[in-house]
Amino acid sequence: MNKKIKVMVVDDSNLFRQMIMQILASQSDIEVVGYAINAYDAKNKIPQLKPDVLTLDVEMPGLSGIDFLKQLLPTNPIPVVLVSSLNLSVFDALSAGAVDFVRKPDMSKRNSKDIFSQTLALKVRAASKAKVRIGVQRPSASTPVTKTNRASIAFPSLSRTVLDSTIIGIGASTGGTEATLAVLENLPAQMPGIVVTQHMPEGFTAMYAQRLNRICNLEVKEAQNGDVIRPGLVLIAPGGKQMEVVRSGRNYTVQCHLGAKVSGHAPSVDVLFSTIAKNVAIRKVGIIMTGMGSDGAEGLLKMRKAGAYTIGQDKETCVVYGMPMVAYKIGAVCTQTSLDNIPSVLMQHLAGK
Repeated sequence: MNKKIKVMVVDDSNLFRQMIMQILASQSDIEVVGYAINAYDAKNKIPQLKPDVLTLDVEMPGLSGIDFLKQLLPTNPIPVVLVSSLNLSVFDALSAGAVDFVRKPDMSKRNSKDIFSQTLALKVRAASKAKVRIGVQRPSASTPVTKTNRASIAFPSLSRTVLDSTIIGIGASTGGTEATLAVLENLPAQMPGIVVTQHMPEGFTAMYAQRLNRICNLEVKEAQNGDVIRPGLVLIAPGGKQMEVVRSGRNYTVQCHLGAKVSGHAPSVDVLFSTIAKNVAIRKVGIIMTGMGSDGAEGLLKMRKAGAYTIGQDKETCVVYGMPMVAYKIGAVCTQTSLDNIPSVLMQHLAGK
């Protein structure tokens, strides 16, 4: 018999605590071993309960979820799934080392609890297989940041031809919010147009784009239907919608629309990569990074067959080596490398080295 995933629920709201515990207890492969009403309670109970995964509310009285993570993970690297309302502090908690997050359900919306239940169980399963990394010190969501050239790697300038005649696609899931940031913050402001699909719910993608825009040299925004892909700009697929790359006159633009999930997701990396492969006649680069499942692997293979250069994140640096593993196994990846090395590999390719 497969061992059940032992989960501890940390939430100061009795209503949400009970809901989460009931949802998880109903799963045949998950066992709720206990709960905590705040971070201090959790610190006391973790040594006895020895959970495989924690679910954690970010906003709690006393010790916040973010400070709790900073104290917990260096000595107890337990995978943590955040359960949060629409709040910027989620990204600070992910930066502190949380594996993934789920948006709390809006009880006024139909099917919201059902969607939450399904998503929570999936995220807990993914977290149980995740590699916990100690958080990186970054400016908090509320700290003003001056946008200067902060890339830690010095790269030679790219020619105007390369900037204007290349499109870069990036796809990621579990662990990808920080992985994508780690790549983008080490790229110069002068880059070809970049399109990104990160599995993320509606509402959070706009905040995520704002966070990246504050930290990175590049301009970053949540994509809107009809946005032109251009040098120096990163477009993030909006949560809950599919994003495609299409030709529009002399330009390439994105189409963002409501649609069925593809490979289990909206937005889907497969949708993004497949449309780049089909519609983009200029130079193409595809990058697939950490994530559970296989979304993006088939699309990346289509890109490679269409002449694109493709990069996959390696097992050692993935939070979950799922999507890049499948892509590598089916022959979709030209170069597999570490997260830290992706910017260098990308820039060397663009510079023709």
